[in-house]
Amino acid sequence: MSKSNYLQSKVLGYWLKNETISTQPTQVFLGIMYNASALSDSNVGTSEISAANYSATDGGGAVTAGNRPEIVFGSITGTNQIQGPTSDIEYDNTSGSQMVVSGFGVFTAATGGELLYYGDLTSSKTIEAGDSIRFEASTSITITEA
Repeated sequence: MSKSNYLQSKVLGYWLKNETISTQPTQVFLGIMYNASALSDSNVGTSEISAANYSATDGGGAVTAGNRPEIVFGSITGTNQIQGPTSDIEYDNTSGSQMVVSGFGVFTAATGGELLYYGDLTSSKTIEAGDSIRFEASTSITITEA
């Protein structure tokens, strides 16, 4: 996992410059990405699969069409890690065509918002129309602060 430039600057400003941080989000949201190469701050925003091409079911069974689903993380461990989601999140391909999913991002809003963290999948996954990709509960996503 990588921390976005936005989040890095907020952390530095808060701890080293006594700057206030904008309002803390009460929820965070999971977007899925396509890209043949590794994700970076410069391409993650343009690599998100259009929400119009999928619907996602979050752990509470809520279907989000046109928006990113909420992701809830577990407790922070003594090794400076947090894992999630606490419930399965499943994306269904409704585009009618093949999509290759290669990464994900954690955002401050269901649409728009700020990117906080992003990462590549262990391996890209091709999903055909009607297929799905699932982020399973507990350890699908691990964020570590070194």
